[in-house]
Amino acid sequence: MRFLGINAIFHDPAAALVVDGRIVAAAEEERFSRRKHGKRPLAFSAWELPEQAAAWCLREAGLSPEDVDAVAYSYDPSLVLRRPEGEWEDLRTRYAVRAPAFLATALPGLDPGRVAYVPHHVAHAASAGLASPWRDCAVLVCDGRGEDVSHLAGVYRDGELEVLAAQELPHSLGLMYEEVTEHLGFLRSSDEYKVMAMASYGSPRHLDALREAIHTTEDGGFRVQPVDWNAYAKALPRGGTWTSDHADLAASVQARLEEVLLELVRWLHARTGERRLALAGGVALNCVANTRLLDEGPFEELWVQPAAGDSGTALGGALHLAQAYGEPAGPMAGAALGRGFTDEELGAWLDVAKVPYSRPADLAAAVAAELAADRIVAWFQGRSEYGPRALGQRSLLAHPGHARNTERLNDVKGREQFRPIAPMVLESRAAAIFGRGPVPSPYMLFVHDVRPDWAPRIPAVVHVDGTARVQTVSPDAQPLMARVLAEFEARTGLPVVVNTSLNTAGRPMVDDPRDALECFGSAPVDVLALGPYLVRRGEVFAS
Repeated sequence: MRFLGINAIFHDPAAALVVDGRIVAAAEEERFSRRKHGKRPLAFSAWELPEQAAAWCLREAGLSPEDVDAVAYSYDPSLVLRRPEGEWEDLRTRYAVRAPAFLATALPGLDPGRVAYVPHHVAHAASAGLASPWRDCAVLVCDGRGEDVSHLAGVYRDGELEVLAAQELPHSLGLMYEEVTEHLGFLRSSDEYKVMAMASYGSPRHLDALREAIHTTEDGGFRVQPVDWNAYAKALPRGGTWTSDHADLAASVQARLEEVLLELVRWLHARTGERRLALAGGVALNCVANTRLLDEGPFEELWVQPAAGDSGTALGGALHLAQAYGEPAGPMAGAALGRGFTDEELGAWLDVAKVPYSRPADLAAAVAAELAADRIVAWFQGRSEYGPRALGQRSLLAHPGHARNTERLNDVKGREQFRPIAPMVLESRAAAIFGRGPVPSPYMLFVHDVRPDWAPRIPAVVHVDGTARVQTVSPDAQPLMARVLAEFEARTGLPVVVNTSLNTAGRPMVDDPRDALECFGSAPVDVLALGPYLVRRGEVFAS
C-alpha cells in the first residue's frame, strides 16, 4: 500500500511517502520553494501545502496522486477546543477542516476521501517510535504546540502507541523557549538553536527564579507560568548586540529546560520500565539537552528523529497510517531521503552554467587535498537530507586545525560569530577524540566533550564550553565521505573535518544543482564538489 504524509499546519511543511512497508522519500517544501521553513507559522498561512515536495515524493516512486491509498495530515481539527469567534486560531482550524479539498486541488487525481487526520503529537510520536531501531520503546514528544497540547509521553509496544500523559495548553516548554528566542532578538520558530549556542557564553544565575515559574507535575506534565523576561535582560531588537545579561538569560532558560526534561523522562521511565527512549518534537533538536538526558537520565539508549521538528510529522503520519493498515514500516535507515541526481544530470548543469570543471580519478583524495590546503569545499553528493542538519550530503567542509576557520565559515555563511561549527569523524575514531555523547551519532543531535589532548588540535570545532556537536560517519552508510576522512587524516594527522550546512544565512540548505551553483557563485567558497566533478573558484574566474 502507498501512504503519503503531509505536514502543513504550522511551519516546515513537508511530505513523506511510505510504500509497501518501506520509507521511500521525504522532503521539506523549503528545499523546493527556497523559502526558509517553507512559511511563517501563522494561522492565516495554514492553507499553504507542501505541493512541490508531495509531487516530488510521488514522482520518485513512479506514482500518481490517484495511486495513493491514504494520506496522513498531521493535525486533527476535531481536537481543537472551541475558541472565541474572531481569533486567528479559528481560521487555522477552518483551513485544516478543508485540507482534503486543498490537497485534491494541489494533487489532481487525489481522492479527498482518502485523507485522514492524524493528531499532531501522535504523528510526532510515530516519527520517533516507529522510525527508531526498536519496536518497543518509551516515547517523549515536546514542542511548541499541537491542537491543544504541547507534549506527549507514551510507550510503543509491538508498534502500538499507548499515551500516558499529554500537557494541555497554554503550558508549553517549546513556546516558552520561542518567547526567549524572540526576546533575545532572534526569529521565533526558527532561531531557537541560536539561544542554545548563546547559553554557553553565560551563567545560569536566574535558575532559582525559573524553577518557581517552570516546574513538573505529578501526572507527567508541567506548568509554565508567564515570565517577565525584561526583569532579567532588556529585550533586543532583531540583530541587536547582546551582552552578558542576555547570555545569562539564555543559560538560565537552557538549564531549566534540561532539568524539566530530565524530570519528565524520569517519570516516563518509572511508568514504563523501558530501557529505550525515542524523542521527537522541536525541543528534541536541542542537542545539549539530549546529551544530558542520555548522560543523567534513566534510559540506557536514546534515539532522536533527525527531522524532529514539524517536518518530521509528515513521515510520522505516514508511518502511523501504515501501522494502522497492518503494513508497518521502518526503521529509518538514514536521513538521505530527498532529491538526488545522476552524474549525467550534474554534468549537464555544469555545461549549461559554462563553468570549467574536472572529473578527478579519485574524488575523495582530491577533496582531501583541497581541505588539507585549507580550502573551503562545498560538498554536494547523493540524496539530500531530511531534517535541518547537514549530514554529508549538502555540506560545507573545512580544515578543523585552524581556529580562524570558525570565523571564516561564519563569514562565508553570513551568520553570528558566537555560533559553533561541527566536526565530522569516522565512527571508529570518535571515542578516542570525543567523550560523554553517544557513539555512533550519525544525525548530529548530541553534543560531545572534546578530550583535552585533542581540543588544541581541532580548535575550529570546539565550542566555548569545550563541546562539539559530532556527526559520526560509517563506511557502510557513507563510503565516499569515509574515504575523504581517511585521506584527510593521511595528509594532516587529523581524523576530523569541519561540517556545516551548505547554505548562507536566511536561506534553506542547498538541494538541487542550481542551488549549489548559485551558492558557490555568491559565497567565498574555494571548491565545489558536485557529484564526481570539481569546480575551482580560481579556474572559474580566470576563465
